[in-house]
Amino acid sequence: MRQTFQIRHLSLKSRRIPLNLFGLSPFHTRNAEKLGYDDAPDPSYVDLPKPRVSESSRKPYPTPMKVLIQRAKEERVARKAQPCTMVEHPPDNGLLVPDLVHVAHSVYLAWKTLLFGISRLLDAVPIQRCRFCFEVHIGHVGHEIRTCTGEKSGFRSATHIWRKGSVQDVVFFPKCYHLYDRAVKPRVGHDEKHDIPRIPAILELCIQAGVDLEKYPTKRRTKPVYNIEGRIVDFESVKEMNEVKTGLSTRTSDNFVKSDFGIELEGTSKSSFLRKLSNTLDQQYEVDTEVRQLSIQTLDSWLEMVSGAKKIMEKYMVQTCGYCPEVQVGPKGHKVRMCRASKHQSRNGLHAWQEAMIDDLVGPNYVWHVRDLEAPPLDNKLKRYYGKVPAVVELCVQAGAPIPDQYRSMMRLDVVCPDSDEVDLVA
Repeated sequence: MRQTFQIRHLSLKSRRIPLNLFGLSPFHTRNAEKLGYDDAPDPSYVDLPKPRVSESSRKPYPTPMKVLIQRAKEERVARKAQPCTMVEHPPDNGLLVPDLVHVAHSVYLAWKTLLFGISRLLDAVPIQRCRFCFEVHIGHVGHEIRTCTGEKSGFRSATHIWRKGSVQDVVFFPKCYHLYDRAVKPRVGHDEKHDIPRIPAILELCIQAGVDLEKYPTKRRTKPVYNIEGRIVDFESVKEMNEVKTGLSTRTSDNFVKSDFGIELEGTSKSSFLRKLSNTLDQQYEVDTEVRQLSIQTLDSWLEMVSGAKKIMEKYMVQTCGYCPEVQVGPKGHKVRMCRASKHQSRNGLHAWQEAMIDDLVGPNYVWHVRDLEAPPLDNKLKRYYGKVPAVVELCVQAGAPIPDQYRSMMRLDVVCPDSDEVDLVA
């Protein structure tokens, strides 16, 4: 009785019930931990990413802070042991990663195709946006779910006021500063903010990974840089500054890989290729006049762009502010004092940089999934039964594209939505 009384008053976390009571041994427990039954989520029930508790809270770190501190200590010890070293691994040494050059070109082509497809699909499937907040809805009529947080939303009981949306409302591509030399000069100063152009971060990621554009030049090296007491030094001669000998020369880098649209790309520049791509897509759209085919191509471009960007981000670092949507592609964040988020006074307007995730680079605007466009608008009482999905996926699905497997759980297709008069009868 005394043992039972002690166990009953222990907390759930501190209870240690003998395994022999259930006929289990420590061997079974170790195997269960290895298989990860408790931590590994079921991929068929992946839900939306959890939003931040409040705007003043910081974004979660993709890599735990203990790992970052341990990594910094190891780098500091190695720097003291050998002050002058040649940086071996790309892209930290200024060279390109050969395996990711083709991926960068594919992501750039998918990004262009995605923008073209969205602009065409909006002619067939309308999009609505709230006048006072960033809420977006795909369909002819906006939903009736009261989630508005804009100006004077309390007087409207958080009801949205809808207007016609545009391409920028479907997907958000944050901009960042273009870096000419990501190895030697990875940061942009506050006084240089008007001299350096800002381009979409997905485009800057492709440029640093191997895409060459005449409008946005970047330095390509043939020899790695050196690290002297924490400072990056380049001993490459001036004559070899703009040469590219990492498997793709400047002449061959002007030629894209062969496209799936039937365009011969050998001997053509990027600008002429994009014109031919646009003309070919226009002809396909006019001849086929099938929105479903265009939606399938657009959805494939979205999936290819996201998967390719994830592969590039494993090698090429992308930084984001922990409190605002600012993004910078490169090993370090810029020093422009433009942060207006929480606690920016203590940082003198500087951003609190940390490792970025794919949602920071490509902002998927999550919208409510509509199963039937001809049905009545979504009811506020039934919002717990509705699913959400990125606006690009919802737009393509409403246009006729099949639903991807990785988004089925977000849409909650396995949930039966009751009628408005049956809500009180559902447990």
